[in-house]
Amino acid sequence: MKTLVSDPSRPLPPSFDLTGRRVVVVGGKRAIGLGVAQAAHAMGAAVTVASRRTVSTAESELAEFDQIVLDVRDEAGVQAAFEAVGPFDHLVVTAGPPLGSWGSFMDADMRGVRSYLEGKFLGTWACARHAAPQLRAGGSMTFLTGGLAARVKLGLAAVTPTFAAVESLSRSLALELAPIRVNTIRPGFIDTEFWEGLPVDAINDIRNKVRTRFPVQRIGTAADVGHAAVFLMTNPYVTGTVLEVAGGELLVDWLF
Repeated sequence: MKTLVSDPSRPLPPSFDLTGRRVVVVGGKRAIGLGVAQAAHAMGAAVTVASRRTVSTAESELAEFDQIVLDVRDEAGVQAAFEAVGPFDHLVVTAGPPLGSWGSFMDADMRGVRSYLEGKFLGTWACARHAAPQLRAGGSMTFLTGGLAARVKLGLAAVTPTFAAVESLSRSLALELAPIRVNTIRPGFIDTEFWEGLPVDAINDIRNKVRTRFPVQRIGTAADVGHAAVFLMTNPYVTGTVLEVAGGELLVDWLF
């Protein structure tokens, strides 16, 4: 039997360790973004969280992170923010417009869809564009979409094409920015304050359907997405992919 000889030029096996790395999470002060920030910090990273929200550093959930105020719709502000951050290793963009902000297809004007595209697709584009010069060798970018990228639903005509555009952007940038790695996470139902704008009865109904119809038989958490984000940051052989973290959501018709 032939014995394989170790090649010292080959990379070491992947590890979830982020010790000595710096991670920037845009949208990282709440919900999924906060889960990503916490997961990266738990693996040893120094984390900077950026968001439109101004939050006291005394808040226990954010006390261990650097914070910057950033509106992804303001490209000049995005550029200035990343120049101020300086060199870092991994970018994760979870920011997006609030629930219901996209309007409907037959609205009297197109303000809803334009705002949604600006806040999600063009905001992600701006973050990637101005972060790229600051990323160190071995760095990565990770974007965030959702199940609506793959399955259309009534009344959400603005969301599906926007998510699909973000996923296409990640694949394009995996080539455009190589060897920087660029991926997308597509989460399913993740139980965070993102849903707090819905009536209590409606959100409880959704939770019950998730528990009874999803193959994993439980509700997703921000920590589930955070774990996936750390995997994408630390696996050096994954780029241009969409990682679904959805508990089997796309396998079932759960909203009807």
